[in-house]
Amino acid sequence: MQLHSITRSHPNKKARQVGRGGKRGKTSGRGTKGQLARAGHKVRPEMRDFIKRVPKLRGRGKNIFQSFRAQSEIVSLKSIEKHFSAGAEVTPDALVRAGLLEKINNVIPKVKILGNGSLTKKVEIKGCLISEAARRAVVAAGGTVV
Repeated sequence: MQLHSITRSHPNKKARQVGRGGKRGKTSGRGTKGQLARAGHKVRPEMRDFIKRVPKLRGRGKNIFQSFRAQSEIVSLKSIEKHFSAGAEVTPDALVRAGLLEKINNVIPKVKILGNGSLTKKVEIKGCLISEAARRAVVAAGGTVV
């Protein structure tokens, strides 16, 4: 028998733990003080704070009935006459390349061609909305609208 191998036949009793609720002593695993240490505590949901930070559409001003839908970009016949040659194909992509339109968030917007000005060149219009006056002017110049 060695000194290090001796064990007690009756080990010490552990001291009785105190603390309200449970067997964990004093603060019962709740840390110290504050909202989280209290009985019946309720923590505000974190998601609610994010929702509150999002801007609302309150009081959109005098144009409250204005649509959220993206409006068509307007191009006149006068600018088509100036930037396109005879026999050219006028598409939204061609209008961007000609510098008459700009991409919005890297997307080519809808285009509507209005009959402002006159057209003498024969052009083919594709993928664009067109007013009735502009359609008549294109057809009168010998062009087509698809």
